[in-house]
Amino acid sequence: MMQCTTMPAQPASPRVAAHLALLASLVVVAVWLALIGHFGSRLVVSLLAQAVIISILALAVGFLVRTSDLVSFGHAAPFGLGSYGTAIVFGSKLPPEIGIVAALICITGAFFLIGLVIDRLKGIAFSMFTLALGQFFYIAASKLRGITSGADGMRVHLPKTLFGGATRSLQSPSGMLVTATVALVLIVLLIYLFERSDLGRLAVGIRENEERVRFLGYRTRVLKASIFAGSALIAAVSGMLFALYEGFVSPEIVHWSFSGSALIMTIFGGTVMAWGPVTGAFAYFFLREWLSGTTEHWHAFLGVLLIVVTVAWPGGLSGLIAKIFHGLGLARKRRIRG
Repeated sequence: MMQCTTMPAQPASPRVAAHLALLASLVVVAVWLALIGHFGSRLVVSLLAQAVIISILALAVGFLVRTSDLVSFGHAAPFGLGSYGTAIVFGSKLPPEIGIVAALICITGAFFLIGLVIDRLKGIAFSMFTLALGQFFYIAASKLRGITSGADGMRVHLPKTLFGGATRSLQSPSGMLVTATVALVLIVLLIYLFERSDLGRLAVGIRENEERVRFLGYRTRVLKASIFAGSALIAAVSGMLFALYEGFVSPEIVHWSFSGSALIMTIFGGTVMAWGPVTGAFAYFFLREWLSGTTEHWHAFLGVLLIVVTVAWPGGLSGLIAKIFHGLGLARKRRIRG
């Protein structure tokens, strides 16, 4: 009789140590940002709050690239839907908490259905579809004046309280910095846990060789659509926070150029690590603020920097950091052996 052999299970201690290390680093970042929010200047805190909100959008793009190897040029669409959905819900008679949850569910469900329809699209075809989808929502936001107020933009009428807290604090730089940081930390943790789950490993298998995964008997369509919808949900959360902080939304946040900025942030940060796009978003945001105040041709400088990063460090900033730590680890092992 044939004996069935199984691979030895991976020791739990390194896995637990990795989880604890990630959790500790995220807590340190959260505490650091909270301290800055409490003691820093209003301008710096405001810039940090905006950077954290935009980094969540970059995280959504990076999650899709990292998990499915799909590049989206239209993630401003779910971002804008989250912003406009928040403004519309607050202007209706629905309880704001129920309205926000319902809006996020509707956005996620809509992009899940879209993901089912575009299941076979890959590469440039997928990118062009998302670009067209984003522009469709941009035209809709510009033309539907009865719903979105068109190019004039739409004011967000905040309720007095939201989920038990005063909404006035969400429009203060320190209050939004803490709120957005907590949301960012939770999303990074969820992505980290998903990637190490059975579904996450299956998603990697689909990314590497979908035909072989199907041959093994797995159905890939629903999982791919779910990842697309999950990425849209993260972008919608970012848009919701943007609307809460700014108190105003306009069609510019749905334009393809905004999606392009999120993609540039992802390229800067790389997708070697789950938190890579967050690093790229902070680098892009503060470089843009500095360069735009220094020269009118800041777009050219950012373009040159993007080329340098793409050529010198294809894995982005997170790939560079991973290489540095890997090199330090190898050097430490050599010293121990020596």
